[in-house]
Amino acid sequence: MDWARRLGDAEVHVNLVTYDLLLLDLMLPDGAYLDFLRKLGAGGSVVPVIILTAHDQISIRIAGLNAGADDYLAMPFNLPELSARIAAVSRRYAGNPNPRITLGDPDIDNAARSIYRDGRSIVLTAREWTLFEALLQQPSAILSKLSFENRLYDFSAEVGSNTIEVHISRLRKKLGPK
Repeated sequence: MDWARRLGDAEVHVNLVTYDLLLLDLMLPDGAYLDFLRKLGAGGSVVPVIILTAHDQISIRIAGLNAGADDYLAMPFNLPELSARIAAVSRRYAGNPNPRITLGDPDIDNAARSIYRDGRSIVLTAREWTLFEALLQQPSAILSKLSFENRLYDFSAEVGSNTIEVHISRLRKKLGPK
């Protein structure tokens, strides 16, 4: 996760890193958020955007949605609602609106972030879940080490040389060879 305090900084970030989702606050100081959304779309970006703002006027909601946002949440909001909206938008973009997935033996509930095999729960750490989710979203793709690093660490983090391999190894031990 990366945090940009100005739209100009956000533009730099989205041009350098592929994000799964953007949370856009309309109250940023350089606030040309409609232009920002339109540039994203014109540039071919398909990253989902959820607008978060204290503005609750219907005209502002409509303008944001028409400019390319996928959802809108007025402040104040509660974190479980934000989490549910993030999950719903992510599922739609991953092409699977159903939060439950069955891959042979394991039963996966994306909404609850849980995995069950033979009725037993398999507990993953937050980072293991992030890697697992990346693999679920693109089951036939070969994902690069860099793509995993971008999912796990912020924009300026230094990542150890074998950190990803360690996480993948632990994930394989928990999930099994298949």
